[in-house]
Amino acid sequence: MKYLLSSLSVLLIALIFIPVLKAQDLPISRQATLVERTSAAEVMIEATGIYNSTETRSRRIESDLSENGVPMATIDAKKAAIWFLLNGSTDPMLPNMDAQNRFRPHESYFYDINNINSWITWEQSGLVNRVRTADGTGLQITKRFRINTDMIRSELERFRIVEARADLTDAIGRPFIMVLPQAPTGTNPVDLLRDNSQIRHAASVVESFLTSRMYDVVVPEQAANLDQLVSALNLVEGQEEDYAYQLAQSIGSDIYITFSGTEEDAGYGTQRVAMQVRAYETTTGRLLGTETGYSQGRRGETSVSIEEAMNDAIDKVLNRINNYWVDDMTRGVQYKIVLNIPSGFDRDEIEDIQFAFMDAVEAITRSSRENIATQQTLDYLIWTDPQQFGSSRSVYRELVRQFNQHGGVGRLRSVTINRKLLVLEVDRS
Repeated sequence: MKYLLSSLSVLLIALIFIPVLKAQDLPISRQATLVERTSAAEVMIEATGIYNSTETRSRRIESDLSENGVPMATIDAKKAAIWFLLNGSTDPMLPNMDAQNRFRPHESYFYDINNINSWITWEQSGLVNRVRTADGTGLQITKRFRINTDMIRSELERFRIVEARADLTDAIGRPFIMVLPQAPTGTNPVDLLRDNSQIRHAASVVESFLTSRMYDVVVPEQAANLDQLVSALNLVEGQEEDYAYQLAQSIGSDIYITFSGTEEDAGYGTQRVAMQVRAYETTTGRLLGTETGYSQGRRGETSVSIEEAMNDAIDKVLNRINNYWVDDMTRGVQYKIVLNIPSGFDRDEIEDIQFAFMDAVEAITRSSRENIATQQTLDYLIWTDPQQFGSSRSVYRELVRQFNQHGGVGRLRSVTINRKLLVLEVDRS
């Protein structure tokens, strides 16, 4: 009995003591802001740290703050910077409640100062601000740190707190992304890339950022004649011309990114660059995210300002893309299928074709969505099992087989097939 009581006492003490340890791990301050995205792997954070003396006598308080105030407040500022990246930014590294719940058992690891120091690649030597608080018994400091977010992300993946990019790649492959400048209606964006050196530089910054994050980048300059592309696709009659969307469909990217930039006065004879970046889902044209990044004010050095502003914007947009990709993995690989029914079929035959095609789509997909249904056109989005259908060609082959099995009139033929788009037609023969 004594042994049992002793064990229970130890357990109760442990249960009381664990929350205290956990509270010590967390930052007192939760104040931090993103200063800039310095590279694809690093950000600069300005964070505030707090240290409150536990002494009661004024002379000991002064001695404690003099000896421990700045070092301990700096540790708290570092923890506040990590808390901001994990929870407090516009696009936190813990994107949802599930990730936050998985994170809690590992809090002490991520707020261990030794681990945090290994993620900090640069620390400001001085202080941005220093203030006495709590009626003179505390100290609040502000300083800047450069932090390697890729290292933190790798640790989150290692503990299975967030989805690992490698797991996504194994499940559905890397997303193919195309980068294009925002062009006025009727203007060829490939011409802008070819003729404007600043636009070309901005595109190269995005492409470099993407490749460093393991995305596959599609180069749009390969498409020489967009006018032919527009007529070849002919997806929806009367559709407003959107060259970026049509080019992305033609090449077969999963996502396409457009960007535009402006230069504005930053005061004192300097100029800063603002870059706006948008990411779209290619199969639907749905906007996944839009962000604006800013550079510091400079005299000249436009290319440096473009790179700085673009890094700031693209990092935020990529978080939206990652969330889209995780969601898409749960549904399957997405394809857009457009079936054209040419003239020459009577009304009963058209109905038979439509019903057989609908049954064929249902037979091969996890889920599907009908976008357009007319006498001449069926437009579908489908999600398929990546293990069963590894390519658009395999989807087409099974669609043909299922269409024939379900009594479709005529024969399905391919007009355009690429990674994400299948344009088909019905041949009477």
